[in-house]
Amino acid sequence: MTNSVPASVHALHVYPVKATGGCAPREMTVEPWGPAGDRRWLLTDAAGKALTQREHARLALTSSEPLPGGAVRVSAPGHDPLEVAVPDPVRTVSVTLFGDKYEAVPAGSAADAWWSAYLGAGTRLVHMDDPARRRPVDPDFAKEGETVSFADGYPLLVTTLSSLDALNSLIAQGDRPEEGPLPMNRFRPNLVLDGTAPWAEDGWRRITVGEVSFRVVKPCGRCVVTTTDQRTAERGKEPLRSLARHRRFGSQLVFGQNLVPEGTGVVRIGDPVRVEGA
Repeated sequence: MTNSVPASVHALHVYPVKATGGCAPREMTVEPWGPAGDRRWLLTDAAGKALTQREHARLALTSSEPLPGGAVRVSAPGHDPLEVAVPDPVRTVSVTLFGDKYEAVPAGSAADAWWSAYLGAGTRLVHMDDPARRRPVDPDFAKEGETVSFADGYPLLVTTLSSLDALNSLIAQGDRPEEGPLPMNRFRPNLVLDGTAPWAEDGWRRITVGEVSFRVVKPCGRCVVTTTDQRTAERGKEPLRSLARHRRFGSQLVFGQNLVPEGTGVVRIGDPVRVEGA
C-alpha cells in the first residue's frame, strides 16, 4: 500500500573519499551503485587494508570535494589542499574492506605521500574505476548484479530529522546528557528527510524521491564512528549508549535505513518523498 506523507528532502551529502568529510550539494545524481562520486576513493594502509574513522578518528577533520571528471580535492588541518586526478586504470591493486578483497586503481605517489604525512603512517589512496563490476551488494539483500562503491555496504543511507530529534531526547534523558544534542553529521547519511514521524522509517519498504525510487533493504547498524565529533575528532559514549537502550535490533544498534536504487536520475533538496510501507 502506498501512503502519501508530507515528507521532502532536507539535505544531500556526498563523501568522495570514504571516511572523510564530504559536501552538501543542492542536487545529486543517483547511479545504480549510489550517488555519483560517492566513496569512489578509499584510503588503505601499506598492506592494502581499508582505513576508516573507526581506527583513525583524525580522518573526521579531513574533507574531500568532487571535481569535474571524477577528480577530487582533499584537505586537512596543517596541509595544503591537494587535487587528485582520476588515475589511468592501467593496473590495479588488491584492497581489503571489511574482510573482503577487491581491485582498485592506485592514485599515485603524490596522493600517498600527502595522506601518509597527515596520518603519520604509510597510506595509499586508491580509486574504484568500474563500480558496475568491482563490488557486489550483500546477496542477502540484493538482486543479481547490484553493486556498491566503497560505502559500508549499500549504495545509499537515509535518515530523518524527526528520528534525530527523538534520539536527542533520549540522550537528554540518559546518563550522558552533556554529550547531546548530536548533529546529523555523526551518522554520515546521503539523504536527510523532513516531515516524517519519528522512527517511521522502520516500516518503510520503498521510497520514491523526486524521480528516483529506492528499495529500503535493512536498518543501518551503527559503530564507534557515531561517537566521533566530526569537528574535533574527540570521542564520547553517545549515541551508542542510548541506541543500545532504545534502538537495539537483534545484535545491531540502529539509526537510519540502507537503500538500493531501483533506477537512476537526479534528486534535489525540496523534492517530495513518497513512501510505501510493509
